[in-house]
Amino acid sequence: MKVHQSIGSTPEESRYTPVAIALHWLLGLAILGMFAVGVFMADLPFSPLRLKLYNWHKWAGVTFLALSVLRLVWRLTHRPPALPASIEQAMPSWQLRAYHATHYLMYALFFAVPLIGWAYSSAAGFPIVWFGQIPLPDLVAPDKALAEMIKPLHELSAFALVGLACVHIAAALKHHWIDRDGLLSRMLPGRR
Repeated sequence: MKVHQSIGSTPEESRYTPVAIALHWLLGLAILGMFAVGVFMADLPFSPLRLKLYNWHKWAGVTFLALSVLRLVWRLTHRPPALPASIEQAMPSWQLRAYHATHYLMYALFFAVPLIGWAYSSAAGFPIVWFGQIPLPDLVAPDKALAEMIKPLHELSAFALVGLACVHIAAALKHHWIDRDGLLSRMLPGRR
């Protein structure tokens, strides 16, 4: 395991592993894509297209949950590189706290959003059949009143996750274009 980067450390020591980089970008794109589809499909009238999109959204949500488990396991077994000392020392304390809080909240929402969506689908009486092939167990018994209570929680948590992702993106771009401190390069693919 690597510890805080010293002044003489190599760029490879401050980079994330290729698996962590791949999961980061895959989940990032999935968040934005699933959110866009979710917003689009919510306003569609009842139709075959709406039913198809709801199924795809649920399949993507379960896949996202599985990838989030994989990402968490990877992170727990492969310690991420520490912030380079020069960057950590240059950041005001509130930015450092926001950096950590944003990451922890995003990880929590990686699990909360799809699990709440799964519970909503179960309560609404629409079981999930992953990719139309693998029936998944209901998380709660069908209950229309419960479904109506859960639905806004799924929407709010999804908006919170996208909001945090936007903050994360804005901070990364600030470090890249304004601070020019190389922080973003730690997560860019193909740059060893």
